[in-house]
Amino acid sequence: MANKYRKPKKPKLFRRLVFRLPIILYRLGLGQLMGEKFLLLEHTGRKTGSKRRAVLEVIRHDPTVGVYYVVAGFGERSDWLMNIKANPDVRIQVGNKFYPAIGVILNRERSSAEILDYAARNPKLIKLLAKSLLGYQLKDEKGNLLELANNLQVIRFHTIPEI
Repeated sequence: MANKYRKPKKPKLFRRLVFRLPIILYRLGLGQLMGEKFLLLEHTGRKTGSKRRAVLEVIRHDPTVGVYYVVAGFGERSDWLMNIKANPDVRIQVGNKFYPAIGVILNRERSSAEILDYAARNPKLIKLLAKSLLGYQLKDEKGNLLELANNLQVIRFHTIPEI
């Protein structure tokens, strides 16, 4: 039976609450507990202009140029992603450090390359995340992973050095 990629549904009330719990850690000044594996994204709502927050997994970090890569697990329907499309000026928090940054949405080819690189570095984790978050069963076939990679969106945050 073919395993077709399906766009994940946005989380409902309970699951949404669980996903939002890490924000409380950052608000309590406990961002260091999240380490460099996650970041808190502060962005501006495209409709309201209000500050919004989301905690995202960092799939790659290049400290030489201050760049962080994350995935929009719920695809183009992710509110934070739509907000970045409208206003790419954001602030990120990694641990207890804050950085002004610019969000850049990578093209499909570059996004796929980043996902495949992440999968090569984290083969067990990619299978777990694909199944638990996206409902997608990864087999050991390269084409199966490529299909998933082609359907995920990667965003690069360029930190802006303070003057």
